[in-house]
Amino acid sequence: MSSPGADADPGEEKDRKMATNGAILSLRGVSKRFGPVQALDGVDFDVQPGEVVALVGDNGAGKSTLVKVISGIYTADDGTVTFEGEEVSVSSPQDATQLGIATVYQDLALCDNLDVVANLFLGHEEIAGGAGQVTYQLDETAMEQRSGELLENLAVTIPSVRSEVGTLSGGQRQQVAVARSLLGEPRVVLLDEPTAALGVAQTAQVLSLIKRLRERGLGVVVISHNLADVFEVADRIFVLRLGKAAGTYGAHDTTEEHVVAAITGAKEGEDADEAELAAEKREEEG
Repeated sequence: MSSPGADADPGEEKDRKMATNGAILSLRGVSKRFGPVQALDGVDFDVQPGEVVALVGDNGAGKSTLVKVISGIYTADDGTVTFEGEEVSVSSPQDATQLGIATVYQDLALCDNLDVVANLFLGHEEIAGGAGQVTYQLDETAMEQRSGELLENLAVTIPSVRSEVGTLSGGQRQQVAVARSLLGEPRVVLLDEPTAALGVAQTAQVLSLIKRLRERGLGVVVISHNLADVFEVADRIFVLRLGKAAGTYGAHDTTEEHVVAAITGAKEGEDADEAELAAEKREEEG
């Protein structure tokens, strides 16, 4: 995957942008192999601005591999990645971050013994001006103010930005992790199982936050096994099965049964209603 030249033909540039249908992130023919295992096989995937796309599939379907290709942890063997209409090379997490792609992994990577401000700016601390630049003194006031503004804009519900992260609930910790990803002002956010192991109230907090990300015009990819949560927030559902695209569904135009049929491969190519009728017939005949 390579970046286009600076003097690319205007006609080719127009064709490339039309091919992505206005998607902020577009993958075409992406494949990834690990030895004899074909983890991804010619996958096409798009994310529009202001859209939540749910990435679903059974264990081993290729969801994590696809996310790691997008986030730069893995380099695809074949295929192209286009970001904001430009073909790009994403060969490291730094490349993804510079483009404007942020990823929040399931483990969150938060430090329980640090407060919210320290976690938000971990590795990107702001240095005070004047003599502080010589002694590398942190600008605690500026970081606290920016943290407060960010969390307020996202309507994040935490007691204080100076609360230790270890004292927060699972839902609050997830919100802090998402907020941290937004400090770099990304255009696309990938969320890996954001509601896993959360209670009902905490899940509602996180789902509300995802909706607010959409309202901010971000492209959001949610990886989840929980179809109830998927239908709650997703605009579109993309199903992976055995490393291949098994279907794309408008969340308001399909049912859980259809999605489950695509996930499980019920009578390959047969829709959920037909699969259910066929199963009932087989039971009657048996």
